[in-house]
Amino acid sequence: MQINLKLTNIDHSPELEKFAKEKISELDKYLPDPSGVVEAWIEIGRTTFHHQSGDIFRAECDIRLPGKVLRAVAERHDVNTAILEIKDQLQKEIKNYKEQIITKRRRGERMIKMIKNYSPLAWGKKMFRKK
Repeated sequence: MQINLKLTNIDHSPELEKFAKEKISELDKYLPDPSGVVEAWIEIGRTTFHHQSGDIFRAECDIRLPGKVLRAVAERHDVNTAILEIKDQLQKEIKNYKEQIITKRRRGERMIKMIKNYSPLAWGKKMFRKK
């Protein structure tokens, strides 16, 4: 997985960069096809400089899979907590994405099996009849 990191309104620190890349790269094991080109775009920033609201950090992450973009956003008082939350959100989205792929494949296999079981003489009668 290729990870691109952008920091907005935050001082660049190697610890933060390492933590973010490490947590998002853990999602590699949940991805359906590791050989495909997968990109992760992470943006971490402070939402406001207002003196009454304090430091509120925003973390966004887009994982670009072939044919699909998975996105997670979190706003927290701590940067690390926001990163962990987007990791959990993306983990759930990746699992749902994999389930959809498996379901579509099984549905196609079921259809092929059904077509094979019909006699060529019965194709016009039973297979496309409304129930």
